[in-house]
Formats: sequence, C-alpha cells, structure tokens
Amino acid sequence: MTGALLIAGTSSDAGKSALVAGLCRWLARRGVRVAPFKAQNMSNNSVVTVDGGEIGRAQAFQARACGLDPSVRFNPVLLKPGADNSSQVVLLGRAVGQVSALSYAARKTLLLDTVLDTLAGLRAEYEVVVCEGAGSPAEINLRAADIANMGLARAAGLPVLVVGDIDRGGVLAHLFGTLALLSPADQALVTGFVVNKFRGDRALLEPGLRQLGALTGRPVLGVLPWREELWLDAEDSLAAVADGVVGRPAAPVGEQWLRVAVVRFPRISNATDVEALACEPGVAVRFVTEPSRLADADLVVLPGSKATVADLAWLRRTGLADAVLAHARAGRGVLGICGGFQMLGARISDAVESGAGVVAGLGLLDVDVEFAPVKTLRRPTGRAMGEPVTGYEIHHGAVVRDGEPTGLVELPDGGTEGVVAGPVLGTHWHGLLENDAFRRALLRWAAERAGRDGFRPAGDVSFAAARAAQLDVLGDLVAEHLDTDAVLRLLAAGPPPGLPVVPPAGPPEVAAALDGAAD
Repeated sequence: MTGALLIAGTSSDAGKSALVAGLCRWLARRGVRVAPFKAQNMSNNSVVTVDGGEIGRAQAFQARACGLDPSVRFNPVLLKPGADNSSQVVLLGRAVGQVSALSYAARKTLLLDTVLDTLAGLRAEYEVVVCEGAGSPAEINLRAADIANMGLARAAGLPVLVVGDIDRGGVLAHLFGTLALLSPADQALVTGFVVNKFRGDRALLEPGLRQLGALTGRPVLGVLPWREELWLDAEDSLAAVADGVVGRPAAPVGEQWLRVAVVRFPRISNATDVEALACEPGVAVRFVTEPSRLADADLVVLPGSKATVADLAWLRRTGLADAVLAHARAGRGVLGICGGFQMLGARISDAVESGAGVVAGLGLLDVDVEFAPVKTLRRPTGRAMGEPVTGYEIHHGAVVRDGEPTGLVELPDGGTEGVVAGPVLGTHWHGLLENDAFRRALLRWAAERAGRDGFRPAGDVSFAAARAAQLDVLGDLVAEHLDTDAVLRLLAAGPPPGLPVVPPAGPPEVAAALDGAAD
C-alpha cells in the first residue's frame, strides 16, 4: 500500500490531530509503515526531536502512534506566537526569525518548496503519510498563500477528508459551508466528511448525514463518538480553558486530595507539562487566571511562556504575583518550569524576546537569567530527587548567575540543572513530570510542605502507559467507526473523478485566479 491523504477541519480543535493519530495507530497496527505530517503548525506546545530540532507536540504524539521517534520532517514549519501580531518561525526544527501576520503571508510561498520536498521525502520512505491541515481550509482570505490545507493538497495531489466537531453544534452547516467556500479545483480534492465527538443516538443524526451527502455528492465516512478519557497531549489552546480542571481526576488513594494550581499565562507554552500530574489519583490540577484560586492550592506551578517578560508583567498586574509570593512564604511548594523558572529569579535580561532589557523577577530564587539569540534545544538526562530522569529544553533564557546552593537535577558530568530553595523549585526541563518515580517524589514533597498527611501517590501510575492507552483508544475509534475500506481506496487511488461542485464555490475572482494559476 502506498499513498497519502490530508485531514482538514472546519475549525481549530475540530479533531484533526486526534483523527490523524487514530489513523496512524490503526495503520501501524496493520503493519503499514506510516508517518504523520503537518506542513505548518501554530502552537507554543512543542517538543525537541531526536534529530535535535523542534516540532509541534501533536506531531510528536502522532509519531508515537506510528511507533516512530519525533522528527523535524513531520512538521517542517512551526509558528510560535509571542504576541497577537507576531510569531517566531521555526523551519525544519530551527528558529529562523520573527514575522508578523502580513509579512508571513508573503514568506509562505517561499516555504512551500521546503514543505513539498519534505513531504516527497517522507512519501518515498513510508508506505502512507497522513497529513494534518491547519485551522480551516475555508479561510479564503488566506488561500492564496496557503501551504497547509488546500494549497498543500493541490500541490501534492492529496485527497482530503474534512472533520467537524458536533459537540459545538452546527456541524452539518460547518461541513457544507467549508466545502462550498472552496474553489472548484479545491472542491475536487474533498472526498468526504467525518463527524467527531458525537454523543447520543446515531439514528437521530442519520437523516442529516444523508441530506449532506445528497447536497454535496460526498459521503460521511464516519461518526466518531465522544470519549471523555481522550484528553492527554491536547495541543490547541482551546483545550486548556482558563480556570479549568485538567483531565479526569481519579479518587485519592489516601484520605486527602492534593490540589495543584497551574498559572495560565496569556502566552503559555508547553501547557501539557502538567498533564502527568493529572494522571495521578487524588491530584486535582487546575488552570488558574486570578489570585483567589491559589488560596487553597497545595502546589503552585508556573509553566513555560513564549513571552516571559510580558507574562511576568501580567502576573503582577493581575495580583497573581503577590499570591505566588504569599504561597511560597507560607512554606508551600512552588514549581517553575522554563519561563516560569525564569520569572522566579532575581533578574531577567532580555534583549532578544521582548527587547525590554533588565527586568526584576519575583525574587524567590537567587538566580539571574539572560536571553541569548540562539535557542537552546536538547534532550538531557540526569537524576532528580534521587530518581533517574529525562526531559527536553527549549529556551532562549539561560542562567548566568546562580547563588542558590542546590540544583534540582544532577547531571552525568557532575553539574546540576535547576534550583531547589526551600519550598521553591525551578527547572528549564520540560517533560520532567513524565518521569514516574520523580513525579511521585515531587508529590510527596508537595504534600509534606502543605501538611497533607492524608495524601499519598498511587505508586503504580505509568504516564507512558496512559499515553499509549489513549493512542490505542484513537486507533480503536478509527477501526470501529470510520469507513476504513473507503480510506484505503483513497490512499490507493486518490480522489475520485467527477465530484460535483457546490456553489458558490468561493468568491469568483479568487476561484478564477487560483484555478488559472494551477492550470
């Protein structure tokens, strides 16, 4: 079997990433050599790959579904927004500069060659490549410079399935409208629809599905049911709702819960770091955006940030900074990760990310941080709290003065990383909480600091197993609720000829320009 297809969505968080992961898992279990691909991703949730670059976390999750290590080839263009109108561009794993929304539109066409070359290389190496679109293909104001949705599909001849989230309501209109806004040549590649997150009796939905098929000439190839246990590795910011509980907390093993408050910065990055804590029974993890939420917290986490200085100013402006300081002075645990770690220090010198120069930190750690033009990307190993640990680093800020006596992580070369200062811990390592033994040691430490004598970790939670179980659930959903025979036909033969055009078929002048350029 050889082939490729593109999963597009009616909106962000419609289910593209999950469906790609499920298809990859299903194909891999059939013995197919399969790889994921997302031409362009916009996310501040990223990981460091085995080839030393940086890609979106969703593509790392999809790689695991395939049984592969993450690679920069799976996400050649990554945009990391640091403000409302600018983003850092990461090309094949390396930061290459900052762009505004307008300047990036002109640059996109120059990136298309890299995207197509990378995809061609994957298709030559793997039997199947499952591609994920970005946002919605019906963003017709951006179509001329698109390299992730129909622009990619047209250039690479990919059949396209469009997935919509029925839990938000209006999914039939979303699916129909997405198709109808595309130009005739783009519509010719859209071969079917998938409904995601369905709850209830499918018989009630069937008349609508049949009518959608009659109106568009395209079938609904699957209705994937809602599964509440699918929450790990959620990349889209909509999944991390402000002041929302993370995951599905299980009842405590001991007599007490441990309450974790995670500050949800406006430019939060790698928010998924705390998901491992939420896998533990009796640990209630909540994203917070205002000070009262810290009043009853046992452990406060300051996660990563793509705009460290700006988010530190927000922390002070909202009163959360004072609440964090009060929490630490009461002797209860505070954990800073990457940007959050930098905020806990004495000073931040930033001429790179914000250009703000020297800024005072919260002063809970006696360290100074200076931002460097070249980003640190690595996957280190060491020992923390007596346990072996691995992690990954993605940061411009580096510790240039460390007056604290104790490092959090002992490194193989005899050095240390991070800081332990009474109730305050800091580290640049993402993924540290995914180390099971360390995570349990941290929870015991936090419980002791908070006086939670009735809390105890379960002792048998494997984060890797929890992630694998979610991938298997996604693979099962595809196998049981998707027309997999139709998917295999699309992979083998591409989009069928003669699919009808649904009016208005995009603005006439745009459609004509696009179709003329393609000809």
